[in-house]
Amino acid sequence: MRRLLLAIASLLPMLASCEPKTAMKASNDPAPKPEVPAGAEVATLGGGCYWCIEAAYKQLEGVYSATSGFMGGQVENPTYEQVCGGDTGHAEVVQVVFNPEKITYERILAWFWDLHDPTTLNRQGNDVGTQYRSAIFYHSDEQKKIAEASKKAAAENFDKPIVTEITKASKFYTAPEFHQDYYFQNKNKNPYCRFVIEPKLKKLKLDH
Repeated sequence: MRRLLLAIASLLPMLASCEPKTAMKASNDPAPKPEVPAGAEVATLGGGCYWCIEAAYKQLEGVYSATSGFMGGQVENPTYEQVCGGDTGHAEVVQVVFNPEKITYERILAWFWDLHDPTTLNRQGNDVGTQYRSAIFYHSDEQKKIAEASKKAAAENFDKPIVTEITKASKFYTAPEFHQDYYFQNKNKNPYCRFVIEPKLKKLKLDH
């Protein structure tokens, strides 16, 4: 029996996925758009499941907010279920509003490369599909220039080619309210939080 339990436990990380197997019983209304204070800047990043990278970015000094949502698709007002279907063209992203006097865009991107594997095309672990692609959506020509330089520098730290797309930002759609701050609200309820997100936060020495 002990061997069976150990075998089941070893399989849980492989089975854990950001995508729900059944519909979540909560309002599907989108969360409010993040406020952008005067002097603040915005970064929009896709690195697999947005629960993962949101949990990290919201902890960084100089970050006003980190909001989970969608960008890069062709469907207006997509629902979470539609994006999960992989047919809307959207990526799961986190929109980071930050104070550039306390944390630079370069530093925001340095965390981005540490928070996911940018060498796997359209997947992160068991999360598979174009909605989980690695992406940087730039909001200015300067951000584009910095992103391209950051990607080139980061390539030296990976054995495989980086497949991260660098694309001009388009309309940002917020995910439902119950997806915001998902890790800290559900870390004791959802195995995905325990087996996938928590190890990342521990590795980066962030609150978990």
